[in-house]
Amino acid sequence: MYTEDEAKKMGVVGWVKNTSRGTVTGQVQGPAEKVNSMKSWLSKVGSPSSRIDRTEFSNEKTISKLEYSNFSVRY
Repeated sequence: MYTEDEAKKMGVVGWVKNTSRGTVTGQVQGPAEKVNSMKSWLSKVGSPSSRIDRTEFSNEKTISKLEYSNFSVRY
């Protein structure tokens, strides 16, 4: 919920989901500077009850068109 709110404030789209392993997975899309701001927030701040041990971002690429129209939490 906090991640969704932050993503909307920053103007990025995509999704996030808690996994059964106690980690978080997802996708973030938008202009590079906004994506980088979101990555920084995910790495350093996160949700109030989260504990961030490490972050790993993979499959980064430039896209010509956004694949999502908003940011959501998946269950």
